[in-house]
Amino acid sequence: MLHGLCCDVVYIFDTELHARINTRSVIRRHFAKVRFTFSIIDGQGGSDRDVKARIGKARGALVMLKKIWSSKEISQRTKLRIFNSNVKSVLLYGCETWRTTETMLGKIQIFVNTCLRRILNIRWTDRIRNEDLWQRADQKPAAQQILRRKWGWIGHTLKKPASSITRQALKWNPQGKRKRGRPRNSWRRDTEAEINRQGKTWSQIERAAQDRVGWRIVVDGLCSPGGS
Repeated sequence: MLHGLCCDVVYIFDTELHARINTRSVIRRHFAKVRFTFSIIDGQGGSDRDVKARIGKARGALVMLKKIWSSKEISQRTKLRIFNSNVKSVLLYGCETWRTTETMLGKIQIFVNTCLRRILNIRWTDRIRNEDLWQRADQKPAAQQILRRKWGWIGHTLKKPASSITRQALKWNPQGKRKRGRPRNSWRRDTEAEINRQGKTWSQIERAAQDRVGWRIVVDGLCSPGGS
């Protein structure tokens, strides 16, 4: 099933004064006919197919901009900004509603690390810890970024009127009998587990979302390395 939330890719046009490659024209030329506006949700609520498609589209975006990554006239800082706006935005589109697993997060992080090593010109023979790589690129772990975007979206949704279908969907409980055996993990179960680890209830989360400052504190606690 295709989830048709529309989201345009954000572009950064930042050209070095003496660059031989016109960053702006390269991005425009390669992205003029490309759209990344759909999420794939399978019948069981899983996100594996969508993540696989996201990685494929992000890899395509990375290849389209290969002249920028190999340019010696464009600073690494500018390259990283272009990566965040034109590759990572494609990769993480719709991640707020992903049902994540350790395997899925690992695949996403491996792809991001591969991109960062290419942009920073770090060869495979050069050993570097992931933490050092992220620090050099001013990046957070993918799992932490996905979690923060998820809770940012939840907070935005909880500010909507109680009659909003989107808000009602957060608490919707499908009716009917389920198959025997251990129930599948779900986005909702993951969310409830994250709330429980913070010693909070859903009612407390709903109230906190109405206060911008209070909600920021809640999200920081939920998304801190030790909080999730």
